[in-house]
This record gives sequence, C-alpha cells and structure tokens, in this order.
Amino acid sequence: MICIDETTLQRIERDHEQGVTSAQILEFFASQGFPFSEATLRKYVQLGLLPRSVRVGRKGKHRGSQGVYPVKVIRQILQIKRMMADNYTIEQIQREFLFIRKDLQQLEEALRSVFGRLATVLRERRRDTTTQAVTRQVNEARGLGRDLLARLGAIETRLSSRARVERAAAS
Repeated sequence: MICIDETTLQRIERDHEQGVTSAQILEFFASQGFPFSEATLRKYVQLGLLPRSVRVGRKGKHRGSQGVYPVKVIRQILQIKRMMADNYTIEQIQREFLFIRKDLQQLEEALRSVFGRLATVLRERRRDTTTQAVTRQVNEARGLGRDLLARLGAIETRLSSRARVERAAAS
C-alpha cells in the first residue's frame, strides 16, 4: 500500500493551489513509485469518485484550454486506493466515501462563484471609499469558507473511517 507523508501532501497542495492537470497527477504518483494511469483517473471520474476537471484557458494567443482538477484529488485517490486495499468494492466506496462528497463539491463551487463575483465588483469599484473595508470582509469570509470546507471534509473522513472500522469488525 502507498504511504505518502503529510508534509509532501501539504507541499503539493500549497504549490498547486489553483489545481492540477491530469499529467501533473500522474507525474506525482510516478515520482512516488506508485503506478496510476490516465485510464484509472478517467474511470474514477466517470464513477463519481473524483470531481470532473474544469477547463481553464491558457495564457497566450491560440493556446486553448486545459482540464484542471482541484489539488485535493491526490488525497482522494490515496483514500480510494486505501479502501480498495482494505477489500472495499467500488459500490461500497461510492456509498461510504462519497456520502456527502458531491454536496461538498457543490458548496465549494458555489463559494468559488460567489467570491469570484465579489472580486469582480470590488475591482470595478476601486475608488469607492468602502472598498478596502469590504475587501477585508470578503477575504475573511473566503477564509471562513475554506475552513468550513476543510472541517466538513474532516468530518466526512472521520465518519467514513468509522464505517471502515465497523465493517472490519463485522467481517
């Protein structure tokens, strides 16, 4: 079973805050000596185990766009692989690992959209005297949103870990 230390995961998350491409995901796992293929990544996305990539335009003329995944998919892949090593079926993983995952992803996307719109309005109103105060409030709210998502994700992880322990005890 693959074991990647927390420091490495935090570094990856810090360095790729804006997301990772499928090539970067595959490169990361290869650098850790862990075989993980593009086909497996696509399969996990199709099964709903991982979020779909978001198309992001590249800078420069005629450069097109590329698919970017949230950096948390690396942790999700590790969790899925651990569960599979514990003899979970895909159906069990979908049921136990994802019981609120889609809701969390929708919440994250909604928050990203709200903060994106607020940023646009604040850019347009640069000269307004209240802009600085509102910008501080928006930044504080953005931090609270990140904290909320992290806490809800941790709760989900604890609950799915508990389900694994209960499942193992019943076996």
